[in-house]
Amino acid sequence: MVADISAAPRAAEPDPEPAADIRPNRRSAAWVAMYHSVSDCPDDPYNVTVTPARLERQLAWLAGRGLRGVSMRELLAARARGAERGLVGLTFDDGYADFVTEALPVLRRRGFTATVFVLAGMLGGENAWDAGGPRKPLLDADGVRLARAAGMEIASHGMTHTDLTGADDRVMDTETGESRHLLMALTGDDVDGFCYPYGRLDERATDAVRDAGYRYACAIAPGPAGSGDLALPRIHVGQSDTPARLELKRRLARVCRRTLDARALEVV
Repeated sequence: MVADISAAPRAAEPDPEPAADIRPNRRSAAWVAMYHSVSDCPDDPYNVTVTPARLERQLAWLAGRGLRGVSMRELLAARARGAERGLVGLTFDDGYADFVTEALPVLRRRGFTATVFVLAGMLGGENAWDAGGPRKPLLDADGVRLARAAGMEIASHGMTHTDLTGADDRVMDTETGESRHLLMALTGDDVDGFCYPYGRLDERATDAVRDAGYRYACAIAPGPAGSGDLALPRIHVGQSDTPARLELKRRLARVCRRTLDARALEVV
């Protein structure tokens, strides 16, 4: 069962020809926020859940400062045009089913978009990788299509939430390449982005992501020197992030961006 969002204003559609705009760029992206689950579940040992009410307040804080949340596809396309000022990348890892029921209505009320990193091999399953946390359902195929139809970007988080730094060649190819092809077949759209499970990556993982045809990939910390858009850092946003903490994280994002831009120039 998914939420009735038919009465909500439709979010802006992604650029109709994103492939023409997303291209290598030495400049880092603007602030990219990393979310996971959106629910009222109080059991959250890994700090990956925000309540719908907290998400509403966080997005209101962005809007109140003239900032607009967008998908990574939109953010990178705007950056290529030199028009990323005032944009914040919004990403939701793991593809939880509550993205459609809880996060999507909040995003649409604001006219924001986001990128959902989906586990292509676990559609309709649950977060089995979180051994000590509560079981949470993941999006099924219908939920993925609904999110895409609402203007959200669907991207890959691999097949099974596997740490790529310990994967053999066969697993690496499946997690990167097969997941992309499955999601493309499901959505009828290109899949530009990848997200490294657990945020872990190395040069071999970034090479595999590049070879699989992705145009960008999200991590947590910056990746190996020269990885550029294949290891875009993000800043975690959680339940404890009040307006004061969000302001600090916005300033941190600015510092990180300047550091990454200087680092990129060193490897030219």
